[in-house]
Amino acid sequence: MHRLYQPVLDLMREVAAEIMLPRFRKLAAHEFAEKSPGDFVTIVDRESEARLGEGLSRLLPEARIVGEEAVAADASILDRLGRGLVWIIDPLDGTNNFTEGKPPFAIMIGLARDGERRAGWILDPLSGRIFHALHDGGCFMDGERMSTRPTRGALPKAAIATYFMPEERQADVRRRAAGRLEIVNIPRCAGEQYPRLILGQNDIALYERTHPWDHAAGALMLEEAGGRIARPDGSPYRLATAGNGAIAASSPMMWDLAREVLFD
Repeated sequence: MHRLYQPVLDLMREVAAEIMLPRFRKLAAHEFAEKSPGDFVTIVDRESEARLGEGLSRLLPEARIVGEEAVAADASILDRLGRGLVWIIDPLDGTNNFTEGKPPFAIMIGLARDGERRAGWILDPLSGRIFHALHDGGCFMDGERMSTRPTRGALPKAAIATYFMPEERQADVRRRAAGRLEIVNIPRCAGEQYPRLILGQNDIALYERTHPWDHAAGALMLEEAGGRIARPDGSPYRLATAGNGAIAASSPMMWDLAREVLFD
């Protein structure tokens, strides 16, 4: 897996430079549309996924490809996740931010074997920051090994995507968190949220949706840096196993606190 680090990063940077950044804040009206209410797709998503898929297939011809936009067109592609080597592509994470002409947004790539996360890459196209992780090999930012750290403040900072929740659940979460957690704004980009947990900017993230392309890379990074991600019932987060929601936290102790406050 070590030999793949630089070729994958080079491919991601090529896509960022040639497909993504030239269209940032320059999307024409016909170049983006809603896949579903409030969920956009752009020409950048599609072209990035095609270029990434081609490049990754050359690096590992034996690996299958699971891309976000391909799955949107054919959900049966998800059946590939549990067998053999699989590349998992999020060609433009934070699409809604991108269409609004603001950061953050990211390119995310994960590599799994038989449904288990083995490696991950998250590139911030604007800053060039690269996060990378290997299973049992650590988490790195721009080549520096990373370990999670707590935030500084009176209460742990919890990034909670309440807009995906029914109104009753939103109210319940805020009631439970009062005096125990500080609810902070989410970046609307998993490729930024996972780094925030690792870098000591947030302590907890609560996810209502756990699409594999949103979490394959970042969840591995968080665990390799010392954090924890699991379903609210405590079961492990698995790419090929269906489940509802996930709690991600900068440490196992912080995960336990989040579970107690938000679900018990």
